[in-house]
Amino acid sequence: MHPIKHFRHIAVAAHPQIPQAYEQAGRIAAFLEENGLRATFDFLDAGPLRARLEAEQVDLLIALGGDGTMLRAGRFCAPHHIPILGINMGKFGFLMELSLDEWPTTLQHILKGDYWLEKRMLLCAEHWRGDTCLGSWHVLNEIVISRGEIVRPVHLETRVDDRFLTTYVADGLIAATSTGSTAYALAAGGPILPPELRNILLVPVAPHLSIDRAIVLAEGSSVSVTVHTDHQAVISSDGQMPIHLQDGDRVTARASDYSVEFVRLQDPGYFYRNLTPHMYNNPAIKKLT
Repeated sequence: MHPIKHFRHIAVAAHPQIPQAYEQAGRIAAFLEENGLRATFDFLDAGPLRARLEAEQVDLLIALGGDGTMLRAGRFCAPHHIPILGINMGKFGFLMELSLDEWPTTLQHILKGDYWLEKRMLLCAEHWRGDTCLGSWHVLNEIVISRGEIVRPVHLETRVDDRFLTTYVADGLIAATSTGSTAYALAAGGPILPPELRNILLVPVAPHLSIDRAIVLAEGSSVSVTVHTDHQAVISSDGQMPIHLQDGDRVTARASDYSVEFVRLQDPGYFYRNLTPHMYNNPAIKKLT
């Protein structure tokens, strides 16, 4: 747990593609104003809202959407140490704290300081070509280095703390945080890690005659992956649009200097208590049962 902050300036962010999210954001902002706070609302990607976050004019961001909304909000808020409260309007909501019908009562508790802050590690990933850094990202779930549209494996020379680990021959390699251990890494057969851990999880995707088990790196370790391929290869961070890689490109990942802070009201044991219900309430799973 981390020290309580008393919120005075609150932004409410709506997912632009979820019906009713903007209207609900307006209702929440009006509620906050009625309780003597300064509040604004907009779509999450809107320029004015982003500007307020970057200028650190916000004490708390309330995000309405699903887990993808929380991933984007985390990237926006972490560098400015702005906590995030998630209200679920999506399909899954593994990272969210509240359902939509809970906010009128729950916000009263939060405004009185009845909450705690959960810190979660971000990954800092960089794309290198020779001595030139072509891009860098701070991600909450994972980075994925993988093949492109051509259905052929790539060779991924992987080093941990500058020591050779192995060369994966696979469809891809996932480098995930503990938060990301319940996302793509879980679907690829990786373990579930407690959210407070600051370890990097490596999970190969469809490995061929390679290490086929996930590896949990020691806290503080870094990983470097050099791509060897004569066809397409890409990198994607937190499910964003892929960026093409060339033969010999290198992707590095380490714990970011930033952390995401989530506002929590449940006791710290919530993660294990909610794990099975979350997984079996997944609409995708229900369709198969």
